[in-house]
Amino acid sequence: MAGLTKKMLDRIVAERGKGDEVLAMITKAKLILKGFDPDRFTVTTPDDPITLARVRQIAYELGVTL
Repeated sequence: MAGLTKKMLDRIVAERGKGDEVLAMITKAKLILKGFDPDRFTVTTPDDPITLARVRQIAYELGVTL
């Protein structure tokens, strides 16, 4: 299913941001530092099992339930 990575990254940003734009930008910066720029993924980006596992690990580290 293409786009799952994008959905997961967007959910991490939304849950950590809680409607606050500054917190959302900080969360995006953390994701970028970990190697995942949410803006580079689209709903048509193919999903790689290794990438999905890493995004799940990052979500766990940030305290976000996917």
